[in-house]
Amino acid sequence: MRYFRELAGLCGVFMLLCLPVVLPAADDYTSPDTIEGTIVIDAGQLIELVGNNDDMVMIDSRIKEDRTEGYIEGSHHLVDRDTDCDSLARLLSDKTTPVVFYCNSINCDRSDRAVVIARDCGYTEIYWFRGGVEEWREKSFPLIQ
Repeated sequence: MRYFRELAGLCGVFMLLCLPVVLPAADDYTSPDTIEGTIVIDAGQLIELVGNNDDMVMIDSRIKEDRTEGYIEGSHHLVDRDTDCDSLARLLSDKTTPVVFYCNSINCDRSDRAVVIARDCGYTEIYWFRGGVEEWREKSFPLIQ
């Protein structure tokens, strides 16, 4: 009984440690409509951009498991947590190279983080395919398996 009284006393002092932690579900996240320093594009604009820019680099910011379910042809895999100035420099010839980032959907924050990193590294032509793979599928565009 004494143990429980002591535990209750500790809970009073350290309330946060004794309460269950409730994290928001992944579906509760919605990416912002815009991110400063980037141009938001949709699936049709992505096709147009790639068709008009031979040097365009497309980066899939999703985790490996998501990429194995299908990815947009020509994209490079660079998970957001591995994205930094050095990893971007290996893919992009210079800071003015057009680059587009995508992830799963507007409920995925991986491309959000990646575009901010690219912007902070000094890249100047950053496109963000905010709708990602979900929008790509909705348009019935093909994915590579």
